[in-house]
Amino acid sequence: MGFFEKIKNGLSKTKSALGGTLDNVLSAFGVISDDLYEELEEALIMADIGVETALKIIDRVKQNVKEKKIKDPAAVRDELKSVISEMLESRQSTVNLNTKPSIILLIGVNGVGKTTTAAKLAHLYISRGKKVIFGAADTFRAAAGEQLETWADRVGADIIKSVQGADPAAVVFDTISAAKARGADIIICDTAGRLHNKVNLMNELKKIYKVISTQMQGCDIESLLVLDATTGQNALNQAREFNKAADLTGAVLTKLDGTAKGGMAIALMCEYDLPIKFIGVGEQMDDMQEFSARQFADALFD
Repeated sequence: MGFFEKIKNGLSKTKSALGGTLDNVLSAFGVISDDLYEELEEALIMADIGVETALKIIDRVKQNVKEKKIKDPAAVRDELKSVISEMLESRQSTVNLNTKPSIILLIGVNGVGKTTTAAKLAHLYISRGKKVIFGAADTFRAAAGEQLETWADRVGADIIKSVQGADPAAVVFDTISAAKARGADIIICDTAGRLHNKVNLMNELKKIYKVISTQMQGCDIESLLVLDATTGQNALNQAREFNKAADLTGAVLTKLDGTAKGGMAIALMCEYDLPIKFIGVGEQMDDMQEFSARQFADALFD
């Protein structure tokens, strides 16, 4: 199965929820009216696309319908897809991991799948011939380092870890040093998802950023917020908080295959201006790939 087919399968619940509602709304109206647009707006909001983004989408659809002199309500569906696709593509940015070494810093609360995401990303780049080294910088969660070490053995990556409670920034420093000494292409660092309070968590991230900025000047850095798509609005709340405090370059959406709330990906990019860099659409190691706005929109509507 190609990855596009996996995306289509992974988004089937979201497509069924959103597409089914849209089709019901469009078929219920004989003419295009303000009532139709209000129903469509509500359908988008219910799909976790977000109020602000839904309003923008409907405004653009209205403009397109007027300019093209569209009269058939059924034709509005194509305009919805076109507008959403354009909005996503305008905010898509490439994954920048071209220097040797480059670093991926995985950030997010506990339970969203950071460690599994680290393993899948390592698998992806090792399959492309890259040498990967893990930094087990989540030194606060019990057995986090051991869990990452198990994944390192499975995917064939090196790992640098320390004892529980060690300084995460020191682990990142040691990982960068090891990567340079061993000729690694990509460093993937797992970080803590929860400390005693949010201030402590953000302070630890700042220390890690400082180590990276001093030890990897000129190197490509992807600071990625890992979000569980099944949590919908809760994930968007996490994005808002982390986006304020962390120097993020993008997001990773996990578990898209298990939710009808995949519309939150649109809100994430359009409302929070956080580009999605990778998506996970299954539990297999190769079920995570770089995000494609066009493929996402096609899978959602076709």
